[in-house]
Amino acid sequence: MRRAYRKAWKHDAWPMIAMMASARGGWGGRRGGWGSGDWGGRGHRRRGRMFGQGELRLALLKLVADESRHGYELIKAIEELTGGAYAPSPGAVYPTLSLMVDEGAIAEAASDGARKAFGITGNGKAELKERADEVKALFERLTEHGRSEERTRSPVLFRAMGNLANVLRNRARDGALNQEVIDEIVDIIDEAAKRIERL
Repeated sequence: MRRAYRKAWKHDAWPMIAMMASARGGWGGRRGGWGSGDWGGRGHRRRGRMFGQGELRLALLKLVADESRHGYELIKAIEELTGGAYAPSPGAVYPTLSLMVDEGAIAEAASDGARKAFGITGNGKAELKERADEVKALFERLTEHGRSEERTRSPVLFRAMGNLANVLRNRARDGALNQEVIDEIVDIIDEAAKRIERL
């Protein structure tokens, strides 16, 4: 049974190896693949929704309440909170700030340089007090996301994975992946997988 499974695995391995070797950018490619040391690259990390309806506004309000900041500082603060996993786009942040100014929750504050800083108003403080439980839960979630990102990110590990993808891609490019070589590669990967599983 094991031999039959192994034979089938080897037979099916070529499409997987070919995909790894020829995919645009590859796992070790310049566009942020596994080998980039950046957990799938910035574009990949930002995929999906970090904030639910109205939560970005609430996060910005709390950050402005902590200290007066301009838009770029707010973007960086959220990125730091999430361990670098997510940074809201300027196209989301600046319109939200403008709306908050119109609503009277924040106002322009004195700042050095040309960038426009924002500070919280009395209305903004009242809103934060009223929604204190939501704010606490939101920032706990963002902070935990950041801790999780730090725990799971390993540049050395993903560099090694990228090296494997690069070698396979280069061998495929050179036309050196005949069935015999593929079988040997599968044996090596199988053995490595078993050793890792035993750790």
